[in-house]
Amino acid sequence: MRPLVIFGQGDIAQIAKYYFDTDSDYTPVAFTVESKYMVSDTFEELPVVPFEELLNEYVPDEVDVFVAVSYANMNRLRERIFNAVKEKGYALASYISSSCTYRSQYPPGENAFILEDNTIQPFVKIGDNVTLWSGNHIGHHSNIESHNFVSSHVVISGHCQIASHCFLGVNATLAHKVTLNEGTLLGAGTIISKDTEINGVYVPARSVKLDKTSDKIKL
Repeated sequence: MRPLVIFGQGDIAQIAKYYFDTDSDYTPVAFTVESKYMVSDTFEELPVVPFEELLNEYVPDEVDVFVAVSYANMNRLRERIFNAVKEKGYALASYISSSCTYRSQYPPGENAFILEDNTIQPFVKIGDNVTLWSGNHIGHHSNIESHNFVSSHVVISGHCQIASHCFLGVNATLAHKVTLNEGTLLGAGTIISKDTEINGVYVPARSVKLDKTSDKIKL
């Protein structure tokens, strides 16, 4: 079991530790964050090491690092930390759930986080630093570039192209051969049938509250 240091001290870091502990060949041994963001010296019963001092505690030949950071700033925060970890010489670990269906012959890039019940079909390519939360469908021949976040129950049809720094909200749907250009943000439930604009924000029609109460509705 190779030792693993997890960058982060929040919910995603806690979740990452659980998955690596229970479903990987890694053993988490510590957390790390930039010193100005440290809230305690321990987290989940493991030490928290200031990132600036990490090389003094764990040498790159002996541990790998996983960056467990959210989609803040359209994944650019996670990208910055990803690059900072690489600059220190560490290899970046990936997690692929044993409960996902990974049929592509191409392995994902570094720092991938692919949770349970994802279906990744043949000929799919996944870049570095990509998060696929649980329960997504990634259709054949699609390409997800680096630094993206796909939430849950998203459907990406075949031959789609996802440029970098995109966020796909829950239950978003992409039609066949659609391109999401860089920085696209899809709100929950969005349906995309045409290529998006760079940095475009797309949301579905809003739900409407009826002038009735639920006890007056016959189901």
